[in-house]
Formats: sequence, C-alpha cells, structure tokens
Amino acid sequence: MALAAGARLALGWARGAALGGRGPAGAAAAALGARRAGGAAPRARELAAAAAAPAAAAALKETVLHGQHLGAGGKMVDFAGWSMPVLYKGQTITESVAQVRERAGLFDVSHMCGVTLSGADAERFVESLVVGDISGLKAGTGTLSVMLDEAGGIIDDTVVTRVGDGEVYMVLNAGCAEKDLAHIGAHLSEFSGDCSLTVHNDRSLLALQGPKAAGVLQTLTSEDLSQLYFGMLKPVTVNGAACWVMRTGYTGEDGFEISVPNIAAPALAEALTGHADVEWAGLGARDTLRLEAGLCLYGNDIDLSTSPLEAGLKWTIGKARQEKLDFVGGEAVRKLMADGITRRRVGFTVGKGAPARQGSAILSEDGKTIGEITSGGFSPTIGANISMGYVEKAYGKAGTEVKVEVRGRTNSAVVTKMPFITPTYYRPS
Repeated sequence: MALAAGARLALGWARGAALGGRGPAGAAAAALGARRAGGAAPRARELAAAAAAPAAAAALKETVLHGQHLGAGGKMVDFAGWSMPVLYKGQTITESVAQVRERAGLFDVSHMCGVTLSGADAERFVESLVVGDISGLKAGTGTLSVMLDEAGGIIDDTVVTRVGDGEVYMVLNAGCAEKDLAHIGAHLSEFSGDCSLTVHNDRSLLALQGPKAAGVLQTLTSEDLSQLYFGMLKPVTVNGAACWVMRTGYTGEDGFEISVPNIAAPALAEALTGHADVEWAGLGARDTLRLEAGLCLYGNDIDLSTSPLEAGLKWTIGKARQEKLDFVGGEAVRKLMADGITRRRVGFTVGKGAPARQGSAILSEDGKTIGEITSGGFSPTIGANISMGYVEKAYGKAGTEVKVEVRGRTNSAVVTKMPFITPTYYRPS
C-alpha cells in the first residue's frame, strides 16, 4: 500500500485512553441539558469574543472548505495561522458536543501537516526521531508517538503510520509544523541511508466522529467498514473520490479521518453534512471533546518542558526500544527513568463555580502550591467542571483531594482518572 505523491492525511489518536462501552448519553444527556447550558455559557462567551475579533483574512491560510464554513455561519478565528471555525451559527458548544457524542459531527482538520518518509531506510530514519516501534507495526496501521529534543522535551506528538515497506506517514500539529519540518530536515540532511521527505498539500482532511459515523460513511462507499478497525488505514473510494480512510479521531468516539483530494473535498463535505445525523463541528466542541477523552493538546498539556514520562505517555515508547532508547532525547529519558519523575499529569473534577483553566494553581489541602492546570472547562457530557494538569507525584493518586485557584477564589477538586468519559473505539470483538 503506497501513498501517492501529494497525499495528505492527518491521523488523530487516542492517547492511551481506556477501552469500553459508551459513556453518559441519550436520556442522561437530555436530563443534564439545562445544567449544561448554564455551565457552558462562559466558555461559549469566551470563544465568541475571540471570534468577534476579525481575523486578518489575507494573512491567514484557508482550507478549501473555507467557503462552506462561512456559508454554514462559521465563526472564524486564527488557529495556528489558519482561519478555522470555532463554532457555527445557531449552535452552542454544549449542543455541538452532544451532537458528536450522540450522533455525528464533521470537523475540517485540513490545517494539519502530513509528511511521507520514503525509501529503503525510511523506518530506520523515523525511529531515530520518534520513540515508537515503527518497524514493528503491521502495514496499514499507526500509533501515537512523540518527537523529543536532546533534553528529552516533547517537540510534538504525532501519529506515525507504517503504510508499507519503505513508506512511513507522519502527521504534524498545525502549530508545530514549521519547527517539526526544520527538525526533520536537519536530521535528514545528516542521514546516510535511503530516505526522502515529501510534504503533502494537495489533499484535505475531514474527521467524521460519533456513534452514527460508520453508518453515514457506509452510504458513500462500497468498502465494508465493519472490517476497518481502530488504528487501521486503508485506501477507500468515498463519494467517487480516491480517499485514505483511517478509523481514528480526537474525541473518544468511534469515527474516521478521511483524506480526500482537494478537488473532491467540497462535494464530500456536502454529502456528509447533508445527512440527517451529521452537523458541522468546530474547534470549541473539539477542545471539549478531547478534554473529556483525556487527550493532550500540544502547547497546553505537553511541550518542550515536558517529558513523556511525566505526561503519562511512557506507553508510546515501544517495548522493543526501551533498552537501547536509540532516538533523539533517549539518554535524557534513560536518566529520568533511573532518577524517577517528580511530577505527573493527572485529571481533576473541580467543584462548583468557574472551571479551572490553563494556568490555575493547584494547592494541597494545607495551601502548598503543588502544580498547575494545563487544560480545563465544563464537561457537558458529565455535567461537571473537569481539568488536567501536573502535580507533585505524591499528590497524583486518584481520589486525592486538592484545591485550585480560580479567579481569585479557591475551589475544591479531586484527582480523577482519565478519560472522564468511556471511549468507544471500534475494536475487534
């Protein structure tokens, strides 16, 4: 299986989330409706305020679906240099989250940067940069991995797919693409093996997420999607277009990310959103959904100051690589493994009042500062304020009671296992 030149495929991944049945939805969601609406209002106002500041359209990149977003009433914001929809007219974040959890939402994630490393030594080169066991992957499957700097800090988290022998696909976060490409290019220039880099820009990416996603997508293809399991990538004709489809996502729900030629993307988006079970979804809902699923956001929850060991991402280091650690930053990881971490990323359920967001201090019961919140907000799905952040290791056990500072006040919080919802990834039974 080979990717044609110019293919672009952004593959989301569940960052080590637990498996199981669906979380609260349906009748429970309806019962929580009034409470959700009130709790989510501050976040909606915050996002709307950001959208009210007109983006300098000429300076921002636009996906090929930009016109469709405007036509659907998308409130556009600057996201990593791209004009992207945060939510749509007539839609609240609470409603959009429920749409994805109960039916299906369509996200345009074409701003992400896909690259292919190809050549006889492609796997070896990629493994010099990321922590995963890429050569051990079956063809057509992918895994979350991280690229580290020499100090062991996370340059980016990236899904790496072994397309086939001598061909590896990586997806770079939009906000990290420039530095990632510089990092990859610098190491590739010193690599003596057979490997070349192609950056792809002639395809768009649509993420169809939610329990109705498979049924909707099945109406547009003859491929038996019941045989495409979580983490699998396959070339599939969808709506008459040659697409690359992976069963994956960034929401905790079953779903697909569909790489489609730019010329065919508008028609595919229209076909999907024309279905009664599908609505457009924007960045506001996406942030809430990934937080509920316990997934990291680069720049908030992980960055160059973060080790994968602290971030709860040790599992991304392939078992076959844990002895040699022969990748950039490997010696720093080895030292931290020996010395032990002093802090760790954990989840929190926060008491009444405003949600604890990025930058909020975390305190022990006796008032000692023990960490900081990196992401947080109101969860419409469970009807509570949730957050994640880093605390001193001694305070990281689930059930530990702590305090968080929010808008000059101190609120109670409890360390909570993540994900906050039960993911529904499609696995073989």
